[in-house]
Amino acid sequence: MNDYNSPANDAFSPQQERGRSGSMMSLGYIPTNTQGPPSDNGGAAVDDAMNKSQNPDGDSTSPTQPAGPSVANSEQLKQVSDVLSSEIGIVTLLNRLKQSIASAKEFALFLKKRSSLEEDHANGIRKLTRTTQEVMRRPDHRQGTFGSAYEAMASTHERMAENGIEFSKELHQMHDELMELAGVAERSRKSWKQNGLSAENKVAEMEQTMRKSKAKYDSLADDYERVKTGESRQSGKMFGLKGHKSAQQHEGELLKKVQAADSTYHGHVQALQAEKAQLVSTTRPEAIRALQDSIKEIDAGISLQMQKFASFNERLLLSNGLSVSPIHGPGGQGSSSQRSLRQAASSIDNEKDLNDYVTAQHRSVPANTGEVEYKRNPVLNPPNSSGHVPGGPVQQPATVQSPVSQTPPQGGFSGPQPLGPGSRTSTLGLGPITGITGDSSFSSDDPRPFSQPHNRSFSQGNMPLQQGGPTPTSGQQFPGRGPNQQTPGQRYGNGGSVSSTGPPQLGALPFQPSGSPSQQTGPHQPPHERTGSGANMGHGPPGAGRSPPPYGASSHPPPASGPSGPSKPVFGLPLSRLYERDSLAVPMVVHQCIQAVDMYGLNVEGIYRQSGSMAHIQKLKNMFDTESSSPALDFRNPENFYHDVNSVTGLLKQFFRDLPDPLLTLEYHDSFIAAAKHEDDTLRRDSLHAIINSLPDPNYATLRALTLHLWRVMDSSHVNRMNCHNLAVIFGPTLMGTDPSTAIADAGWQIKAIDTILQNTLQIFDED
Repeated sequence: MNDYNSPANDAFSPQQERGRSGSMMSLGYIPTNTQGPPSDNGGAAVDDAMNKSQNPDGDSTSPTQPAGPSVANSEQLKQVSDVLSSEIGIVTLLNRLKQSIASAKEFALFLKKRSSLEEDHANGIRKLTRTTQEVMRRPDHRQGTFGSAYEAMASTHERMAENGIEFSKELHQMHDELMELAGVAERSRKSWKQNGLSAENKVAEMEQTMRKSKAKYDSLADDYERVKTGESRQSGKMFGLKGHKSAQQHEGELLKKVQAADSTYHGHVQALQAEKAQLVSTTRPEAIRALQDSIKEIDAGISLQMQKFASFNERLLLSNGLSVSPIHGPGGQGSSSQRSLRQAASSIDNEKDLNDYVTAQHRSVPANTGEVEYKRNPVLNPPNSSGHVPGGPVQQPATVQSPVSQTPPQGGFSGPQPLGPGSRTSTLGLGPITGITGDSSFSSDDPRPFSQPHNRSFSQGNMPLQQGGPTPTSGQQFPGRGPNQQTPGQRYGNGGSVSSTGPPQLGALPFQPSGSPSQQTGPHQPPHERTGSGANMGHGPPGAGRSPPPYGASSHPPPASGPSGPSKPVFGLPLSRLYERDSLAVPMVVHQCIQAVDMYGLNVEGIYRQSGSMAHIQKLKNMFDTESSSPALDFRNPENFYHDVNSVTGLLKQFFRDLPDPLLTLEYHDSFIAAAKHEDDTLRRDSLHAIINSLPDPNYATLRALTLHLWRVMDSSHVNRMNCHNLAVIFGPTLMGTDPSTAIADAGWQIKAIDTILQNTLQIFDED
């Protein structure tokens, strides 16, 4: 960096002044007087007039200067000497010193304001530079050659800011020096104003007294002259003679008065002469010299500060210029590693940056699995004619899903009708059968690569099968089930979860054939037909209407050779099943999303309001459904969610929307709405708190983790602009569900309920 510091006494040298004068003369400018007026030199002409002879051939006159200006200059010096040696000399210099003091103060005020402006400007540039450097260094901004050029540009601005701060400090120091100089001159002026003017006033008063005594003396002398010549008798007046006084007596008295007046007048004249001589010889010259010195000092100080100001301006502009475009080479002062702003901007290689970024992602390219081939499952051969199941819809046990998506039939066998908003049914068939120690291809959930949205307002999975739908009749016996086997409703009566006796084993699965030929002759359902799926109820299960193969073809169903769907699905399953399967109070997808937003999203403006990439959300969702234990789902690494924190928030909201039963459950939906309608804040908070404490354990734990996380988001609302109400608007319908019949009426109360919960987070939940 180019140093800005310079010596305080750096001023223009005489050679620089002569060089500038010569340059101006070369442009046609002819100065009339190279020395300037004497008054601008702080009384220097007075010293020349009092201490030097007026020699026209002296040093004060340039050899090339014509004689005219020398004569005029000598005349001016004589006039200056006359003024300063007169009674008005001290007053004149006092007024001149007052002008210099006022000019010094005004120049100091200008320097102070300019210093403040430069300091604010430099600090603003420095703050802006550091802020933009921190932002541009984040991984979500472009790096490579553009990042290097941006760093060089920011460094250039930082050096310019440092130059401005140094310039501001110098101006502030100049202001202090000028104010100190003005203060010294002002104190000197007050002192000599009192001393010098008092002597002048004393002489003036003595002169006035002398004039009065002279007038009295002249009057008495005239009276005595009249009495002596007898002019008073001719006029018939005695001039104060009374009665018995004779003319001789009167003449004698007047003579005495005249003599006394003469003595007084003579004394006044002598005193005036002595005082005036003292004034002219000592007091006045001392005051004149002191005032001249003060004027010279302050004028020289102002001139010096003016020259320093010009020099500092030049240095500031030069330093900024060298920062923007340093000089390289033998005569240059710039560092060889320092690039100019133009060079930094020209070094940006867009093609290289793009290729480098894409190359860095090469390690994330998935392994090539070869060509995709269709392999028909042996259980589908040989195909039989499709038939209808007598009776009503039957809850089928979960079976292996065919990899080929089938079109729902328009007629024939129809799936179960969608349940009402308030009813519950078993979730058998909504998710995989957990705890299987055998082949993982026995999945009870179809792959559903493009599943329907799960924003339903009715709950499924918390009531036994006999309460959620019709039970199989004698004519609807499941194929391959022996007389001693349990029905699906008996084994998975509570939301499809594992019974209290432990997870089902491979030999006890409901879709295994028992080996009895007499029980395999009844009508069969298609092996991959699903009734009452959590996402597609009322749309007809995929594969309905296909010809079902006989279950007696083999003792064990063969494993699926193609893509068999999620091995451990996460989305679309009730929280209770996730808890029983994974033994995690808070689902892993919720934990990872909260962790990612806490690390990378708290300062993102509009977090949870901005929409992420649907392609990214779908990829992450499929990964959680198929390989939830993969290291690629560790969201502490932003590369695992494509450096897009908005996609993480979209994934979290999608998880809660896909829950068959909302996080706050339909069972307590009306209670939450009623509690939100309380006008008293404390009563509303306590009512909601009591309902939250009644939630199932997985729901309570997940709600607690989410609410504490949203509290941290609100704590940064001054940056992300997401306050309590904004978050409540987003999460109200997501956490409480939507009932089409009451969606509009309940929307406001849902927001009110979530808003109250978020406002009282630390009163409802323990932060630790």
